Amino acid sequence: MRLFRKVALTTVSVLALTAAMSPNVYADDKDKELETRFAAADKDKDGKLTAEEATAMPRVSKNFKRIDKAKLGYITLEQLKSMNK
Repeated sequence: MRLFRKVALTTVSVLALTAAMSPNVYADDKDKELETRFAAADKDKDGKLTAEEATAMPRVSKNFKRIDKAKLGYITLEQLKSMNK
């Protein structure tokens, strides 16, 4: 009976840790995908997307003015990441 309790407790602990880590893993995957898509859209590789470059990312392009709050004419990867959170 003690062995069963140990196994059950271990299983519950592992499941709890896995569940706690899952959102972070998902967020990391989303960030990596965003980074990849941003890099592909950033044709001049300056770390910024202009409105023209953003057309490669339809949702970003549609919301470009809202993301570019400072009206600089470009958006950065960090801005996009902060919008996703």
